[in-house]
Amino acid sequence: MDRLETYRKKRNFLITSEPPGSGKKSGKTLAFCVQFHAARREHYDLRLEWDGAALSWAVPKGPSYCPADKRLAVRVEDHPLEYMDFEGTIPKGEYGGGTVMLWDEGTWTPRFDPEKGLDAGSLKFRLNGHRLKGDWALVRMKQEAEDDDAWLLIKERDAFAKKTAGIRTFTHGIRSGMTMSEIANAKTEDAYFGITLTSPDKIVFPDPAVTKKQLAEYYAAAAYRMLPYIRGRVMSVVCCPAGIEGERFFRRHLDGNFRGIGHVAAEDKEDFFFVRDKTGILSLAQYNAVELHVSGCMAKSGKPDVMIFDLDPDEGLPLSAVRRGVRALKEVLDDLGLVSFLKTSGGKGYHVAVPLHASADVDEFRDFSKQVALLMENAYPDLFTANISKRARGGKIFLDWQRNSPAATSVAPYSVRARPGAPVSMPIRWEELGRIAPAGISLRTAKSRLKRPDPWADFFTVQKCQRLKTKGNKWPSG
Repeated sequence: MDRLETYRKKRNFLITSEPPGSGKKSGKTLAFCVQFHAARREHYDLRLEWDGAALSWAVPKGPSYCPADKRLAVRVEDHPLEYMDFEGTIPKGEYGGGTVMLWDEGTWTPRFDPEKGLDAGSLKFRLNGHRLKGDWALVRMKQEAEDDDAWLLIKERDAFAKKTAGIRTFTHGIRSGMTMSEIANAKTEDAYFGITLTSPDKIVFPDPAVTKKQLAEYYAAAAYRMLPYIRGRVMSVVCCPAGIEGERFFRRHLDGNFRGIGHVAAEDKEDFFFVRDKTGILSLAQYNAVELHVSGCMAKSGKPDVMIFDLDPDEGLPLSAVRRGVRALKEVLDDLGLVSFLKTSGGKGYHVAVPLHASADVDEFRDFSKQVALLMENAYPDLFTANISKRARGGKIFLDWQRNSPAATSVAPYSVRARPGAPVSMPIRWEELGRIAPAGISLRTAKSRLKRPDPWADFFTVQKCQRLKTKGNKWPSG
């Protein structure tokens, strides 16, 4: 029997925008989602991907992080996997008529054989979502009638358990960032390069106010400068669906299809993603991504070709000391025969980038950057530390070389930061170091800089010929 037959019989797909289902097969990882559904009665729907469809339970009170709470969960018809991307309004009068919010999503792992668990009435699993995490159990209750399929959803006692339900603070969709009323009255703005922007007037930065539309407009304007540094590289993003003062989350993987976004397989992990073109940048803006972070390696080759040194000063360290550290690092890189480039971090420090021919392997690349950091620590013990510990950082600059590890990313050139004032990580000329503070360029002033000559105009020319000398270096004494 077709597992989706009951689902399809209950719906008129000429009227509802719910997906009919294409018989999509499960991937390497199993997805789960929770949808908040304001139908005749408000409830949450838990969906677990299994064998090409979504096992589904309606949970009237919603999941609870408190192990003492045993939440009623009524099993309903299996749904198509495409339904796990659905957010919108089901027309009044249709089955389940009302507003649906995609409340949480992620992956789930069965702790025991799911088929046996479903038959036995005890399904135990682990959730790795943005809001729901840890071990959970579904236990079937005694059936009062033949068509009765009532279960209990229970949080297991683990590191994620709480004394309260712990879910009521989450009032925005996990992808769209919209409230239920915003979804019901969804306002869109033909889109930038085929990307339809929802909730364009939503405030992302409160003071001075910057809307989602204004953020997207900046990325549209900056894309031509930004793309050469991010296209084809593994990325991660900081998403702020309710603005920078609300809940935020860090994403290294994107579920579903996004225009202009490609994917690369990662062994024993979810696929990583990368931007293909300008449309991809705007897809991320629609997804409520504020910060764009990028790897020093190309996604498909895995070869590193951009080395990043992140100068992260201790609280209270004067800007003059930070600038002295930047100049000292440049002198050492010059002595090593390496041309480097400077950008603001949009935070407390600066970033120094070294473009390189993709000839060294990832271990050599990382180890070289570590040696530079240790050199700076030894040469300037009053100014630098290569130790990530906050305690070791007292009154010093942490020279973060770990941005050059294979799995690491750092904020991309021209990326906005999810911080008050909407600062931008902006490439600048070395001569501007004394005039521009680490957070001295904001989204409001960044556009004017895009009209000026590119301060990193020689970056890729240098990259073609600059190779990393991993052996026999005569390290400067400082």
